[in-house]
Amino acid sequence: MTELHMQSIPISTIADVFGTPLYVYDADVIAATYTSLRRVLHPAIELYYSLKANPNISVTAELIDAGAGAEVSSLVELQTAAAAGAGPEQTIFLGPGKSDDELLACVEAGIRAVVVESRGELRRLAGLAGAESVDVLLRVNPAFTSTGSGLSMGGKPRQFGIDEEDIPAVVAEATGLPGIQVRGLHAYMGTRILKAADVVRNTAEILAMAARLRQDCGIELDTVDIGGGLGVAYFAKEQDIELDELVPGLNEVVAEFATGHPDTRLIMELGRYLVARAGTYVVRVRDVKTSRGERFAVADGGTNHHMAAVGIGSFVKRNFPIRHLTALDEPAVAPYTITGPLCTPNDVIGKAVPLPEVRPGDLLGVERSGAYGPSASPVGFLSHGHPAEVLVRDGTAHLVRRGDIPSDLLDRQILITRTKEHDMTADHTIADHTIKAIAVALDEVLQRELPPITEQTRLFDELHLDSTSVLELLMALEEGLGIEVDPEALRPEDFDTVGSLAEYVRAQAADSTAGSTAGSTAGSTAGSTSA
Repeated sequence: MTELHMQSIPISTIADVFGTPLYVYDADVIAATYTSLRRVLHPAIELYYSLKANPNISVTAELIDAGAGAEVSSLVELQTAAAAGAGPEQTIFLGPGKSDDELLACVEAGIRAVVVESRGELRRLAGLAGAESVDVLLRVNPAFTSTGSGLSMGGKPRQFGIDEEDIPAVVAEATGLPGIQVRGLHAYMGTRILKAADVVRNTAEILAMAARLRQDCGIELDTVDIGGGLGVAYFAKEQDIELDELVPGLNEVVAEFATGHPDTRLIMELGRYLVARAGTYVVRVRDVKTSRGERFAVADGGTNHHMAAVGIGSFVKRNFPIRHLTALDEPAVAPYTITGPLCTPNDVIGKAVPLPEVRPGDLLGVERSGAYGPSASPVGFLSHGHPAEVLVRDGTAHLVRRGDIPSDLLDRQILITRTKEHDMTADHTIADHTIKAIAVALDEVLQRELPPITEQTRLFDELHLDSTSVLELLMALEEGLGIEVDPEALRPEDFDTVGSLAEYVRAQAADSTAGSTAGSTAGSTAGSTSA
């Protein structure tokens, strides 16, 4: 049987090395998608990658390296873009409800533009900027409505942007705000647009609006962000937007605008279009069963990692393209409903999908899954955690995000310690939590692939700790668990196994708790006496 190869690597090899469920991205597809569009678009259009589609830092870096700018919508996305190589002059920040921390970070970074969504946000930004100068684009909620979009924006009351008719008054107010430099406009008309004529029409409307507002209120048009919304076909009877149909009309509209506004830079922001086709969500079948005549393939991952597969903007279940990755050349023999490990009947990533015979251990793939995957899914449901992510680049598979392990989910939680009357179940819970905390600390200190960490794991014989890593481990535990380590009290046997170290850590925690309780009691007594 023929199986899928990602570049030259069998998908079974990737799954065996990195485990399932996982997302696999092909860097060649990302690069080809970007360059094929960049090559044919009018040079006045700058392409920006919308990190919301897939914020993985390595995926982002592929597009930054290819020449894209970065459009971000959170503090972490801003930091991700910078770490991936996007310069501040290549970065814009947009989105409603920005926090003061996010606005201040934009000011301090000196990014190309903050896209302001309201008068209140404009005033907050001015107050935070102080003496600094900040370039701003005003996001417009246009009076017209977009066409051809799966999620239309404009023409209605929205949480996004400033109503078109209010723009002149906001521009006038902005001139009196210190540090605020209004450099242009932004409009985003919708997403998943699959017809070229609709993109051309929406772009023409946005550019006409920008020219009209410039004339009406004298707004500077250093930059106009025309949004994006280029769609990707997921479902039966859909077709990808054809560049041969899109480019002539779009370039004509842009060229006409550029003639009248030669100094204006245009931004097209794209997310889904650039990365969706590069990604495959790979799951391994755990069970195959028949229920009242319907075949089910129960996999190790489901809608907890790929909520988009439930159906985008549709009341009727429609399937993403799904293939049997380890039997590509086999004919379909029956329809299978593909489900995940969640305790809900809604955990269906494919309904009645025609497939070759499916057996436990087979690999199935949801294709065109490079956009709005785990970051737009309830990865915390049932505590399965975030899946692994792999980027195949130059014929090599690179782990670009490891899948969550139990300690990743537990170390952010805080167990409230009970009194000595608590039962043995609580003792075991605390012990398990301590072991997991040690596993996390070991992972941070050693930064290499480790075997499963148990109480019996020997620190020196199996993990090969040395004196330096022991000190780093203790410091990590001090910080992570809030204990204080007394070097004079340490004994060699405390570091025999993970279990012996856990006993030491718990003893230190108990001493610390007892000391703080005694100090609190003494202080309370002294206060009562003095009173």
